[in-house]
Amino acid sequence: MLCLGIEGTAEKLGVGIVSSDGTVLANQLKQHIPTEGIHPREAAQHHADNIPGLIKKSLAEAELNLGDIDLVAFSQGPGLGPCLRVSAITARTISVSKKIPLIGVNHCIAHLEIGRLKTPAKDPVMLYVSGGNTQVIAYEGERYRVFGETLDIALGNCLDQFARALKLGFPGGPVVEKLAEKGSYIPLPYSVKGMDLSFSGLMTASLKAAEKHPVEDVCHSLQETAFAMCVEVTERAIAHTGKEEVLLAGGVAVNSCLQKMVSTMTGERGAKTYVPERSLLGDNGAMIAWLGLIMHKAGVRQKIEDTRVNQKYRTDQVNVTWRPPCLQKTIKITPHPNKAHTTMGVWSSPVMTSP
Repeated sequence: MLCLGIEGTAEKLGVGIVSSDGTVLANQLKQHIPTEGIHPREAAQHHADNIPGLIKKSLAEAELNLGDIDLVAFSQGPGLGPCLRVSAITARTISVSKKIPLIGVNHCIAHLEIGRLKTPAKDPVMLYVSGGNTQVIAYEGERYRVFGETLDIALGNCLDQFARALKLGFPGGPVVEKLAEKGSYIPLPYSVKGMDLSFSGLMTASLKAAEKHPVEDVCHSLQETAFAMCVEVTERAIAHTGKEEVLLAGGVAVNSCLQKMVSTMTGERGAKTYVPERSLLGDNGAMIAWLGLIMHKAGVRQKIEDTRVNQKYRTDQVNVTWRPPCLQKTIKITPHPNKAHTTMGVWSSPVMTSP
């Protein structure tokens, strides 16, 4: 069975083709580059202009015709409404014209499932960090539960706004990462509230710090502080669930410093860190196609009226019918190692840890 997946939640437009055995046959991507932040209607127009050509490129890459496709999937949410609607309308058109099934999928869960497919991770805690989302997710009770998330802006949005304000370019993450390599740490606000995160104050403080400190030092400190916050919440989720794997997902996860910090934490706990290949970390059509395939195999069917886009489609709203119920692991309380997981010396409070 072959599925064509369409991803279009924000500025990235992706079209992928995946077979039922998990082989990625095509994974084309085209990105809208905004000048002053993402304007939903402009991004949607970009998608509408480019989606026919991107579908043709994907079919050519896979050496297929549209008539060979057995299933079409699209990102139903969360995301920007105008962008989501372009993907949905295109997918519906293909479904009706070719008389093939149609499935709308949750964008966040698609990241997790493509990671499980393309890495050895089987039952991970996922740290999902992107321009529009920041969540710590794990499978419990037949759903993907959100164990922690941002209370305001996403981590990628924080980096983008910071870089845009200082005219460093877009996207902000790669620019900040490069400058951070030459910087030293200066104190910035560290805001973890229970299991949730807040990045807006950190961004504001970073912009103020840039008025009197070298930009390299501010980039280094912004990155280190934000990543330490994410690592702390991820560590607590591991302790709570007893899981032994961490999966990184989202565009920000390409950052080598974040990967190193997460790997250090999991190594100290006897767990493992998995990172999909770069083309599957950020938003892409292959992840949408793969989730559509496994949902369809599990018996999920949708009518056209079931495929309305949902800008606030929560990760934990989806009934995960394609995975068996997980077994509860025995968890014991042990002392937390009293040392830093980051180069700046931030450490978290004593928490539960798995054996």
